[in-house]
Amino acid sequence: VFLTTRQTLCREQKSFLCRLCQGEELQSDRDETGAYLIDRDPTYFGPILNFLRHGKLVLDKDMAEEGVLEEAEFYNIGPLIRIIKDRLEEKDYTVTQVPPKHVYRVLQCQEEELTQMVSTMSDGWCFEQLVNIGSSYNYGSEDQTEFLCVVSKELYNSSNGLSSEPSHKAKVRP
Repeated sequence: VFLTTRQTLCREQKSFLCRLCQGEELQSDRDETGAYLIDRDPTYFGPILNFLRHGKLVLDKDMAEEGVLEEAEFYNIGPLIRIIKDRLEEKDYTVTQVPPKHVYRVLQCQEEELTQMVSTMSDGWCFEQLVNIGSSYNYGSEDQTEFLCVVSKELYNSSNGLSSEPSHKAKVRP
């Protein structure tokens, strides 16, 4: 049994509950005290009623959003339907999101080329590590130290293969 006010039930003008309170166009059984009898699962009515009271969806962690959505659709509470559908889409997206693949490149360069190579990296390539491999070449009287420069890039799955750009705004790297 739920107790509430007519004002709460009429918060959403197009809802079944508001129409029930406004007149005789919707018939519903009543008990001996005049309370409406609605044959629905009471488990999911609490969040519906609280949404009408406060305008916020608050669910216990074990409450199935799909059940509340079913009731919101039955009672025709549009704003609540949109909120739950958005939450379900977000949850579904999080579950199906594939983490990016990391691609690495190892570039060999001499000491004098190092600054230019690192400063001209583009297309999402990020500097990871620099390894000094010594000087194996001797040019005239100068020794040129050689380096291995490790760079990486994230690739995201897309419908047409791998892409270097995320397909959803939540995947954008900081």
